[in-house]
Amino acid sequence: MSQNPNAYDYDALLAAGRGELFGPGNPQLPAPPMLMLDRIVRIEGEGAGAHGKGYVEAELDINPDLWFFQCHFIGDPVMPGCLGLDAMWQLVGFFLGWSGGQGKGRALGVGEVKFTGQVTPDIKKVVYKIDLKRVINRRLVMGIADGVLEADGQVIYTCNDMRVGLFGGTATQAD
Repeated sequence: MSQNPNAYDYDALLAAGRGELFGPGNPQLPAPPMLMLDRIVRIEGEGAGAHGKGYVEAELDINPDLWFFQCHFIGDPVMPGCLGLDAMWQLVGFFLGWSGGQGKGRALGVGEVKFTGQVTPDIKKVVYKIDLKRVINRRLVMGIADGVLEADGQVIYTCNDMRVGLFGGTATQAD
């Protein structure tokens, strides 16, 4: 079980982007504008989530001035689906660092993604919910998770079997 906090504000997320949260060479979040969350409201390890392997919930406040609405698409603004998916990969990598995994995080793939709606400038808040299915922390460090993206309380993206790995670190725990 991690000794780290169970929630993070925006300043802490920025520190994670600078590599200050989990130490040099370990998981980082991207810096703005690619940081696709404003806060992590809940992060829990073993025993939490649908599969009992961990859970992360984060939020992004939506406003019409966000950078992607200016270019995707002119006259028909919508958040690119890949940014929502990337946010969920960001959270899986963050979870790995939070739970003691070492190394630089990289998205490795996703089994299935479904979009049933879109994030437009009239949406107020996006919520990401990540359920870890498996956490490996040996020579191979990898998280496998399912996730959803909710726009104002409605699920509009679902992702199964997102994979994120950590590379170049030293494992500290067993599978």
